[in-house]
Amino acid sequence: MVLLGMDVAKASLDCAVLTSVGDKLVGRRSFPNSPEGADRVARWVAQVSGAEAADTHLIVEATAAYHTAAYHEVAAQRLAAAGLRVSIVNSARVRSFAKALGILGKTDRIDAHLLARYGLLVRPKLWSPPAKALLDLQSLIARLDDLEADLRREENRLEQARTRGCPDLVERSLLTSIAELKAQAAEIKQGIAAHIAADADLQSGLERLMTIPAVGPKTATRMLLMLRMRAFDSARQAAAFLGLVPVERTSGTSVRGRPSLSRAGNPRLRAALYMAAVVGTRKNPDIKAQYEHLLGRGKCKMAALGAAMRKLVHLCFGVLKDEGGYRPGAASKP
Repeated sequence: MVLLGMDVAKASLDCAVLTSVGDKLVGRRSFPNSPEGADRVARWVAQVSGAEAADTHLIVEATAAYHTAAYHEVAAQRLAAAGLRVSIVNSARVRSFAKALGILGKTDRIDAHLLARYGLLVRPKLWSPPAKALLDLQSLIARLDDLEADLRREENRLEQARTRGCPDLVERSLLTSIAELKAQAAEIKQGIAAHIAADADLQSGLERLMTIPAVGPKTATRMLLMLRMRAFDSARQAAAFLGLVPVERTSGTSVRGRPSLSRAGNPRLRAALYMAAVVGTRKNPDIKAQYEHLLGRGKCKMAALGAAMRKLVHLCFGVLKDEGGYRPGAASKP
């Protein structure tokens, strides 16, 4: 097996190739980050290693959150199509791996070699390119999130301008911008609905998620995308991906920190889940029972809400995996 570590930047692909026998570095090179550059990577790896594509394992870091455009995507998809085995790994775990090895420097060349060594020792799970319908949905949701973020900023600017006083021209400019952003956001929302309706699997999944009390269209659409984009083995794994699994902070007798959420996942989806969890403590029988039970045991409200968010992930995972609607009291698979 040959390990190909690839550090991805906006304009370049820095590569390092290791053999699985003796951890031997057999080549380093940089290529343009483009479809043609990725094709050149595939040819170069075969030349320097002498290995077949199926015997080459590409290790690349995810360069952005799950629902936004990422620099690594084109290269990963092209190289997977060329027959390479591909793993997309968490950058935080790779940095922890580097610290464990005593590697303090961080350059593109160092990171490429580090990724190859990480793949050799850890052998991360293989990644499969998502279907085009999911990639298109990803782009639509990313655009909607950007528009809504811009809208919030403009509305805040309008409020501040009115508070401190401003010329009529400034207020009209802000109002025009807000109206345009609202119109664009509404158009993208319609596009998302039409896109999902045109795909039977996506539409069925969305309908099942919407049977869960407290899960509205926004949360359902984003959870559908996340759970379809990645092949999670369990609901707990999905919750960990979102940063919703408590991290213990105890050691010996001196360290007794409170467990806290890792917050390693996508913040926008966590925000949507938080609002859904707040509603769920009143309207979802499973979440309400769990929330009240935890409060009765002396847990603080934020800890109980964190558990409610994890419960929502388990419920979403369960209804999609079992292909059935929500049933109160039914145990979701862990």
